[in-house]
Amino acid sequence: MATVSDQSVLEKLKAGARKFQVEVHAGSAEKYQRAATIPQAPHTLIIACADSRVDVETITSSGPGELFVARNVGNMVPPYNGVRGGVSAVIEYAVTALRVRHAVVCGHSDCGAMKALLHPELTDRMPTVATWLQHGHAALMVAGSVASRDDHPTEELPRLTEENVLMQLAHLKTHPSVAGAMARGELTISGWVYDIGTGVVRIAEDGQREFVPVTAGAEAKG
Repeated sequence: MATVSDQSVLEKLKAGARKFQVEVHAGSAEKYQRAATIPQAPHTLIIACADSRVDVETITSSGPGELFVARNVGNMVPPYNGVRGGVSAVIEYAVTALRVRHAVVCGHSDCGAMKALLHPELTDRMPTVATWLQHGHAALMVAGSVASRDDHPTEELPRLTEENVLMQLAHLKTHPSVAGAMARGELTISGWVYDIGTGVVRIAEDGQREFVPVTAGAEAKG
């Protein structure tokens, strides 16, 4: 049975749906009609964290039909081992059926999943989450191995966030659909870290370890 607070949340969601219909959908009716009548053809697969503060469509200024998005705790990509799972199915469908041309693993600042990797006791009452986060254990080991004795404790979380994105990219390349598409030159991949507070996105292209900021006003080189 819904409580008073539950009902107020539902009413807030309803109000948001009404606002979308009147202000957003009505203002772009032709675009949405076109999206509804032609098969989807997203150019990019984004595997992002389920964190409610991360909205990849807004971050990339993308509209309906442009992105194929999978979200989970910690933006994890289980390595391919033949086990059928939700993330693996999304990857296979995006690459094989939709033929996306680029794939992104997107991490972010202040990630609760990364905090849980650093402090496993945070998941003592969440055994399913703890098991899922095992996909980040290799990244945790790498982050520890590259740390300097002089590093400040505040560097630990950002470093793990980056290493986790890089490790999940490595996992992504173990999927046959991805490996095949990359070998044919039909797919490229990159790792992103989004800073919630500043809005800055930093990107490591495939094969690179450095995350380079995407700066406002910079134009792509032709």
